[in-house]
Amino acid sequence: MASKALGSGLLLGIWLAAIGVAQGQSATAPPDDSLTWHGITLYGIVDLGLQYQTHGAPINDYFPAGSADIVQKNSNKSVTGITPSNLSQSRVGLQGAEPLGAGWTAVFKLETFFNPQSGEISDGLKSLTQNNGRSLTSQTTNLDTSVAGQIFQQSFVGFSNPEFGTLTYGRQNTLLADGIAKYDPNYASQAFSLIGLSGTTAGGGDTQDRRLDSSLKYTATYGGVAHLGLMYKFNGSNGGANSAFEAQFGGEAMGASVDAYYVKVKDAISAASLSAAQVAGLPGLCPDPVPAGGSCVSASTSNALSGTISDNTVYGIMGTYNLGALDVPGAPKLFAGYEHIKFANPSTPLSAGVSDLGGYVLAYINNKAYDNDKVLQVFWAGLRYTVIPNLDLAVAYYGYKQNSYATGSKAGCSTNEASSCSGTEDAFSFDADYRFTKRFDGYAGIMYTGVLNGLASGYTLHTTDMNPTIGVRYKF
Repeated sequence: MASKALGSGLLLGIWLAAIGVAQGQSATAPPDDSLTWHGITLYGIVDLGLQYQTHGAPINDYFPAGSADIVQKNSNKSVTGITPSNLSQSRVGLQGAEPLGAGWTAVFKLETFFNPQSGEISDGLKSLTQNNGRSLTSQTTNLDTSVAGQIFQQSFVGFSNPEFGTLTYGRQNTLLADGIAKYDPNYASQAFSLIGLSGTTAGGGDTQDRRLDSSLKYTATYGGVAHLGLMYKFNGSNGGANSAFEAQFGGEAMGASVDAYYVKVKDAISAASLSAAQVAGLPGLCPDPVPAGGSCVSASTSNALSGTISDNTVYGIMGTYNLGALDVPGAPKLFAGYEHIKFANPSTPLSAGVSDLGGYVLAYINNKAYDNDKVLQVFWAGLRYTVIPNLDLAVAYYGYKQNSYATGSKAGCSTNEASSCSGTEDAFSFDADYRFTKRFDGYAGIMYTGVLNGLASGYTLHTTDMNPTIGVRYKF
């Protein structure tokens, strides 16, 4: 209760500051349309739409996208409803820039994610605990994510210089997440992009690492041509457990931009709801009274999850090319990307009872999921085309290809008998975005997803989904 009260107080502080910024803008600043006062800017996005899913689960008030958008094991039947954050994540934030002299600037950012249809702070892990012990047909939408009810999804401070780059520290997007936002033809849209809705690609294998706490991040562009990025997550302890390292290098010329990525994550977590048997076993994890010198897992159905732990290694390359560089009239922009993600058993196993994002507890831990390394290849391509002023069209393909990492009698399998068999997932999307004004636009689109073989294991209800969606977005 104390943490919730503190969180509410912090959020109230943002809004009070926002009111002050807006009032100061109208009273003292030059007449423009920005909400900046004394170097502090209030910004935000409200995105809300109407969606139909051919095979889905009921919309969740806490999961950031509301609906799953892509086919899931609990995709039961058709669903129609109001969904948040289809084209962009709804958010409100404050960012600041204070000149220090000699080209240096002090910078900060505070950013909160929310679900406008419910008024709740986005909390994907709560969507998991809400479905603990439920059968597939009785579940609502629930997916793992880095958005776990934290008051601030980004919270960092640092220094910036146009010549030397930007160095920031705190909770912030990874280099991979920035890359997906730049090189995805749908700019990481949750309704129309497989790699936007699923954080597997942006998180280096596990969506919880799409944003990193206690991280140091450096980015720079040299000569307007070369890109460099480095990022390290501190674990607050000794050894390499729970740490992460990312590196990015690339450049741009003649209408093209390309970046290569390397990522190493230790003790990456993939969280899931508890089965009915795991829920029944929760009381036994923490006996009452606790034996002298003993320990227990403080977990209940409202905060407990299961977790699969892995060490992940990622290599990736992404790029764009503007055909306008070839003097093609009304030229579209091409996008493409590839990631190779290897999952291995953790070098430093975690124990049941470890705290996860947002204060949730991993009551059950699996450190042995990858006796054979799992390899997931992610690839995508698409284009954006401004057909008339203010109207953008986007078409894209996204794909997953998983190897067979099964052992024993299932080694080399390519069926849906186990999730460790080889398998594929395909997604196709088309959408249109029309800008009525600088800050207000409307959109419509659809995405098809389908799973096959190992990636369809456990999909006993449906293996395909389509999600025609319309909506509006306001940015300030």
